[in-house]
Amino acid sequence: MTAHITMYSTGVCPYCTMAERLLKAKGVEEIEKIRIDLDPAQRAIMMERTGRRTVPQIYIGAMHVGGFDDLNALERGGKLDALLNGA
Repeated sequence: MTAHITMYSTGVCPYCTMAERLLKAKGVEEIEKIRIDLDPAQRAIMMERTGRRTVPQIYIGAMHVGGFDDLNALERGGKLDALLNGA
């Protein structure tokens, strides 16, 4: 079982697409996407939660991972699988 994934994103964000592609390659079947371009109130919530303004902003369970570069760094460091599996 993989952890619940939440990703703040927009419809035209290439880093969002790359993050989704990486997560799917790791076996993640479902990503809760919050489109901040369609709901401006969600942008404010994202900024309050993460302290960041850019997308994607990714949560694995309750843990804020960060953006695509942060997610990719976890993968390169061999730590992403453990997070996805809830370890």
